[in-house]
Amino acid sequence: MSTTSWGLLALYLGLLLVAAWPLGIWLARLSSGNLPNWMQRLEAPLYRLAGTSAKESMNWSHYALAVLAFNALGVLVVYALQRLQVWLPLNPAGMVAVSPDSAFNTALSFVTNTNWQGYGGEATMSYLTQMLALAVQNFLSAATGIAVAFALIRGFAARSTGVIGNFWVDVTRITTWLLLPLSLVFAVSLVGQGVIQNFDAYKDVTTLESNSYQAPKSGADGQPLKDEKGNPVMEDLKATAQTLAMGPVASQEAIKMIGTNGGGFFNANSAHPFENPTALSNLLQMLAIFLIPAALCFAFGREVGDLRQGWAVLAAMSVMFVIAVIAITPAEQAGNPLIGALGVDQTASSLQSGGNMEGKEVRNGINASSLFAVVTTAASCGAVNAMHDSFTPLGGMVPMVMMQLGEVVFGGVGSGLYGMLVFAILAVFIAGLMIGRTPEYLGKKIEAHEMKLTSIAILVTPIVVLLGTAIAVLATDGKAGIANPGAHGLSEILYAFSSAANNNGSAFAGLSANSPFYNTLLGLAVWLGRFGVIVPVLAIAGALAGKKRLPVTAGTMPTHGPLFVTLLIGTVLMVGLLNYVPALALGPVVEHLMLWAGH
Repeated sequence: MSTTSWGLLALYLGLLLVAAWPLGIWLARLSSGNLPNWMQRLEAPLYRLAGTSAKESMNWSHYALAVLAFNALGVLVVYALQRLQVWLPLNPAGMVAVSPDSAFNTALSFVTNTNWQGYGGEATMSYLTQMLALAVQNFLSAATGIAVAFALIRGFAARSTGVIGNFWVDVTRITTWLLLPLSLVFAVSLVGQGVIQNFDAYKDVTTLESNSYQAPKSGADGQPLKDEKGNPVMEDLKATAQTLAMGPVASQEAIKMIGTNGGGFFNANSAHPFENPTALSNLLQMLAIFLIPAALCFAFGREVGDLRQGWAVLAAMSVMFVIAVIAITPAEQAGNPLIGALGVDQTASSLQSGGNMEGKEVRNGINASSLFAVVTTAASCGAVNAMHDSFTPLGGMVPMVMMQLGEVVFGGVGSGLYGMLVFAILAVFIAGLMIGRTPEYLGKKIEAHEMKLTSIAILVTPIVVLLGTAIAVLATDGKAGIANPGAHGLSEILYAFSSAANNNGSAFAGLSANSPFYNTLLGLAVWLGRFGVIVPVLAIAGALAGKKRLPVTAGTMPTHGPLFVTLLIGTVLMVGLLNYVPALALGPVVEHLMLWAGH
């Protein structure tokens, strides 16, 4: 890595810690309900309207049912808005109804915080759908993830209560007192950087240069003309104008990043200048992605009564994150050896002098694009400022691995922390086996029941990813979506299911996934990947909440020092990654070896 790369990484982590520490204090107050009286008075009518109270608490099964019911209702609303948008207002571009399979996939995707997009936003969704369906779910899906993290934290902190909080209270407070204020401030800052926010109709502008291209020629009946061989007759055309999509972008962009959602208003996502116009907006967006996941680590330490526990989790996340950045940046800086071998752009080492700029914006460059790729896939965000499909084989494997680890390297808002805590439970269980005593974590005994639930939570996503990839590779409809045959085609499918089941949402865009086959299969993957983990996590929270908190003794294994951090990292890498080694070997690893062999 260059000096500039190290400087950018150090600046990013420094600013992140400065911003996350005070937010962690506020998150701890939200979790414990220690809010100012005026806030509680404002909340009270909402709870009465919902038939609940801030003083009521739920056991884990009631909490899980509330989560599932709330999100199932969200799926129905988002689906309906897409199918009915042609008749609804705020549709200046005249967008037609979204197809049933695409609407199904998108509804599941945005409700589960995955935000996978098989469509181009500016060519598919009306302003109303973007705001009322997608942006609203950006808030609610993020609030759901944080609420589940709160529930698990309470499970560790509780003393034989058996209850883990009230989901309706949690999601209300998180949305009202966390996500909305942060998004408002961030949206205004993005507008100041040049991100658009309007309800204007799309604008036709005259371009500085004309664009020549060929298109099929139509006859008088409007049907394409064909020559004697049956091939379409092409005609030369010249374009002197371009249509610029408008819309309420900044408001959606803010919660897209803060809530680790990732779904872009435009098809190009954060590579589009209307979403991410400057180097400062790019840095702010990366900070926004990690802000709440990092702050939740501090909140966790405060709630369990030991700040060192939060620092230990944050340290494990940070070490894996830095390693990923160190891996991806040199791979992209080295570039494509085949181009260097042509002699048209050659250095002393026969590599591209400018590195691999394919699929990257010049205003971002390799360093910022590589860092953004790791941030967005480590954090279950899925927003992109460069096209991951155009990365080098090893460069593209890094974001894929970040997802396959279970989205626990900071991870999504809430989901990153509860996912890492599940791995922490597994780590202390392994340590307990090695030293021959009943494992404990934060004073709670980890017994057979918790380990069964932990195993389910960890194994759900690898099963969905590998099974979905196998089905797609074998199915005719699955293979039809591959634009690049061979090892890269396998990587495209593996990336898609890794992204879907781990609720990330980014893609190797060479895969044509907007088909009934992929929309259905990936839709099921995002749902199982989200709630197949949430339900066992809530069950773990309930089990822990019913246990006594044991005092620390001389035989208690410390879970806040370098030794435990190392054990936790090893557990994540061993369990989270080894599931995918054969698939990775057949995809990006083979592609890398072929590339450097000159093929």
